[in-house]
Amino acid sequence: MRRLGSTRRSGRTGRTSRTVTAGVACAAALAALTAGSAHAAAPAPHWALKNTGTPDVRFRGLAAVDRHTAWLAGTAGTVLRTGDGGTTWHNVSPPGAGDLQFRDVEAFDARSAVVLAIGEGEASRVYRTDDGGASWTESFRNTDPAAFYDCMTFFDRRHGLAMSDPVDGRFRILSTGDGGRSWRVLPDTGMPPALDGEAGFAASGQCLVASGPKDAWLATGGGAHARVLHTADRGLTWTAADTPVPAGDPAKGVFALAFRDRAHGLAVGGDYRPDQTSPRAGAVTRDGGRTWRSAPTPPPAYRSGVAWLPHSRTAALAVGPTGTDLTTDGGSTWRTVDTGSYDTVDCTPDLSCWAAGEQGRAARLER
Repeated sequence: MRRLGSTRRSGRTGRTSRTVTAGVACAAALAALTAGSAHAAAPAPHWALKNTGTPDVRFRGLAAVDRHTAWLAGTAGTVLRTGDGGTTWHNVSPPGAGDLQFRDVEAFDARSAVVLAIGEGEASRVYRTDDGGASWTESFRNTDPAAFYDCMTFFDRRHGLAMSDPVDGRFRILSTGDGGRSWRVLPDTGMPPALDGEAGFAASGQCLVASGPKDAWLATGGGAHARVLHTADRGLTWTAADTPVPAGDPAKGVFALAFRDRAHGLAVGGDYRPDQTSPRAGAVTRDGGRTWRSAPTPPPAYRSGVAWLPHSRTAALAVGPTGTDLTTDGGSTWRTVDTGSYDTVDCTPDLSCWAAGEQGRAARLER
């Protein structure tokens, strides 16, 4: 869900002025959100719901390009795109995809995006568009009945990875070098063995994330320990580290990761069952994922998505079915700032944050 490339620029003075003004307004909203009571007199920043017209769809895939443009991917093979900040949404779903479950979308700009469908065997597929969703090309279809793809990520406009739950005892990694137009399975010789019952969670498109040109991290659960695997060579070799997030059950583990650079990362998760508590649902690393420590004050419940706020070294948002939490100290302490249900969150370089989830929910942070 990490957006790629820079915000589109316009040579027209009027449009540039409006973009700058919008950026300043969003910056003020984020500043007020992180400042807490110091801005009590100002309007409170909040998730402003945007009507997608799809109340029966659950959107776990989100790619925010900027404050105007965002892509959503969800159930029933649904892909939506907005170019006006969520006022209107265009249904750009791939033809014949109604039986697929899209769980991840990676957007390069307003016209180019890649979506991932999850599931066993041929249900796991990848599609790419270069015309805003007017047409799609299926670039990968899984033929191994043992594979189940969960997430994907891109390092830049060309290079990316997708991950499958373990096949023959090791996580399987797909690689692309042409922007998702073609894919190949990487050798698993550099992948450490998976734990019994270990898998990824296709909950928000954030179980596989990247930062920089070669580093990526993979989140797991279900096994005896919730782990984060790291590669520094675009998926050829990996190392594994335990996290303090509880696991030991198919419903428990790390569900989402966010890295603001190669060193500083956040992990959130818990137990996705609504009748179960989720202690220690957040963890922090400052050494690129080699070691993880529990958040002293973690999110109060299961969280499936997490994102650093734009241009911040300390502020981030975590979302889940019971609310949104904010940290202003790099993930050590979290406080709930909204009780709406969201599965995934994404922020952009032009100071915009978006969220999406069940019942066709999509929202942008505004005040």
